[in-house]
Amino acid sequence: MALDLNDPELEFSDLVYAYQSWVMAVINDEKLDSEDQLLTDDIAEDALNSMRFLPGEVTSAIETSLARVYDVDADELAELLFPEE
Repeated sequence: MALDLNDPELEFSDLVYAYQSWVMAVINDEKLDSEDQLLTDDIAEDALNSMRFLPGEVTSAIETSLARVYDVDADELAELLFPEE
């Protein structure tokens, strides 16, 4: 289910959850030996929309904490998330 950015009930935690879901899906699909691919267009789209409203400190904290949890190098994770940069 895609985020409705016009929904008055949308909360900050929904944006965090959307971004966090994307980071976890990328880690799952690219770094873990999981047969189930989690990343979908909806997850990626929600994350991109969330980034428009989330401060950089929040997205950075999400990336850093998930990199630690899944034992992924932070620089490598950044490259997986933003390969064109």
